[in-house]
Amino acid sequence: MTGGHAPGASNAFDAARRALRGLVVAATVRIHRPVVGYALEEPGTFLGSGFFVAPNWVLTCAHVACGGEGGEVAVVYETAPGRGTSAAPGRVVATLPDRADGAGRPLPAGNWPAPDLALVQLTEPVDDHECVYVSERPAAYYGEGRVLYAGWTENEGRLQVMDGTLTVQGTIGGWSSDVQMRLGDNDLPYGVSGGPVIDPERGEVIGVLKARSDHRPGGTSTGIEQLRTLRVPAEAVAEHSDLYQAVFHAHDRYHRDRQRHPASRRQTWTDVQGRLGARPGRTLSPDERIQLLGRLAELPPPESTRGLLDILDSLPDFQALTPLPAPRGWRDGLGALYESASDDGALELVLDYAMRAMSAPRPFVVPSTPDAEKALWVWVWQAAQRLGARYRSGLAEQRIERLRRRDEAERDAPDTVSGGIHPADGPGGRRGHRRGGPDARARARSVGSVARPSALLELVRRGWEPDRCDWSVSVAAPGGEVVRLHEAERTLLTELPTHLAGPLGEAFRHCDEPGRPALLQVALPHALLGLEVDNWQLAPGEAPLGALRPVVVRCSDRDRLPDEAFGAYGGGEPDDRGEADGAGGAGGAGGVDGAGGPDYLDDLDDLDDLDAERRARWRWLHAHRARAEVLDCDEGLRKPVPTVEQLRALAHGTVPVLCRYGDLRYEDDAEALARIVLGGYGVALWRRRRGRADAVCGEFHRGTIDGIAEPPTAQHLPEAVHELRMRLRAGRTESFWADGVALLYDDPHQPLPGTGDLLEAP
Repeated sequence: MTGGHAPGASNAFDAARRALRGLVVAATVRIHRPVVGYALEEPGTFLGSGFFVAPNWVLTCAHVACGGEGGEVAVVYETAPGRGTSAAPGRVVATLPDRADGAGRPLPAGNWPAPDLALVQLTEPVDDHECVYVSERPAAYYGEGRVLYAGWTENEGRLQVMDGTLTVQGTIGGWSSDVQMRLGDNDLPYGVSGGPVIDPERGEVIGVLKARSDHRPGGTSTGIEQLRTLRVPAEAVAEHSDLYQAVFHAHDRYHRDRQRHPASRRQTWTDVQGRLGARPGRTLSPDERIQLLGRLAELPPPESTRGLLDILDSLPDFQALTPLPAPRGWRDGLGALYESASDDGALELVLDYAMRAMSAPRPFVVPSTPDAEKALWVWVWQAAQRLGARYRSGLAEQRIERLRRRDEAERDAPDTVSGGIHPADGPGGRRGHRRGGPDARARARSVGSVARPSALLELVRRGWEPDRCDWSVSVAAPGGEVVRLHEAERTLLTELPTHLAGPLGEAFRHCDEPGRPALLQVALPHALLGLEVDNWQLAPGEAPLGALRPVVVRCSDRDRLPDEAFGAYGGGEPDDRGEADGAGGAGGAGGVDGAGGPDYLDDLDDLDDLDAERRARWRWLHAHRARAEVLDCDEGLRKPVPTVEQLRALAHGTVPVLCRYGDLRYEDDAEALARIVLGGYGVALWRRRRGRADAVCGEFHRGTIDGIAEPPTAQHLPEAVHELRMRLRAGRTESFWADGVALLYDDPHQPLPGTGDLLEAP
């Protein structure tokens, strides 16, 4: 059978398949414990397989690479068939998931959870090895069919390389960010874990063999796109600052350089892909693609995943859903176009993307960046010759206009933050540009975090299992759109940080911008508002969440609080201030900037409408300076939190503050927070006293009064609290008063998903 090809075509196709297998085997390596001499031929030191993904970089499974000692391994490879093996020392520099000890060394091998990947960097330069071609498309897009694989195994007492085919039998994880492929119809012997999985139709590596099945032939593989979840550096000042970008830029430049090498007679991956008939994105030849990827790899990487997603969203004909994990590099963005490209507009889509990459803001620039931009333009112009004269003319005008706008943005980029919010001292304040580029941090700081996409974590406590919760992680756009990324059920509250590390990391990549980590909103029932989310550590040795980014809480059950809360909620008699507690304590008619209430609420027809009142308070706080009002403490003496009606009478410029949270008080903490929520407040602050009943609190009172009044509006309070937490982490004594501080920041104009839905019994 010829499979639909003419006999001659079939023979040529089979020859291309054989050539592809030769390239795969040449790039497949074996991993050993770090020994010397003939011991590398002994099966006893053999740990598993891997493959060169870029010059001097090996990709394998974490459970394979971490079988060495202290992260050190030996990589054994063949330079060509029949030439024997060579060995080079290597070091494990990253694993997924990240399971390093406090010193950054990978933990010993074991039953690693998905995605179970490791990057090994050779510690001595090697220039005579083959590298695989890695697909820019996620493995989840690969349909049913057969794949190739390769790896090393022990056979009759000798270590030998092997390859074969496997059938794709589905996925594990669906479209979630931890998808794995189920493979079958062939036995996978011990040792092939860590080897490559290849799409034989396109000639691209799409995955890494992870495990073999105990009860059936085959096993599982992990998509290489999981490497997108590698840790994002806090500051990128050079290509090598970001491991992901460094590896894949080197990958793309390698294949571009191999393809255009004038003196080489060796077949390249690009040659074989052309013989297989691959047509990336329905419009590019393999040679055109690698020339484009090589030029993109000469540019600095995108400023952030968020910036790359914005570029994709700006393309007029881009309609595909964003894959998970989200694209991170220029090559990932190109791969995302493939699922959206139509036959009649595919090339325009690619060229529009390349134009945006050419003129995008840079996290840094190097002396060769202008030349790289010119080289990309030359490629775009040559490719556009297939299109009409009008389109080509538009491209030239677009290039001039885009570069002009970028130059203006560089000149106009602000260097400081207005309104008293100051960037933290230390390394985070350095410019990430090597020369004359825009200060990305300053641009990001000019817009508060609440005006940009944010990560949203929602927790729902299980009533019959109060120590467990259901949860979800989403990305929330400023306009109110919420895209859910991950969800789970019945997780122990005490184990939440461990389960959240991966999903939150993906959400942060969707939202973070250079120098400005995105806001994390945590939606909690009122009884859990005191959960110390800002103190969670998502990885061993990592700083708490609150020191890494702005973290705020929201009340998810505002509409379901007990009816008795509208009364005194157990509040007893008013204190000796009587009506003054509401009318003048926080500003009344003579409070913050004259913030009284009814005189300034033109759009508020009914003061008894709690929702309208809540929105009015929010709008006032985001147009004027706020003023702190400590509700439960008077110069160190406990006092009852005002009733809901008394709280509603406070001026709209008021931010309620609780000093005695966690202390013995007239009402419990949940009641105190419920009153604040029902009083119509979307912004409030408290500190967890951690059992310090007799602690002096004057510094806390002074700090909150000054700290809340300093920003021009409440929009900047999440950043102000974040900065306090960073200074605490750095041991700055002037910030010690803020130890344990938490911020309620609950925007009524952006309701949580499902708010207001009617619930029906199942």
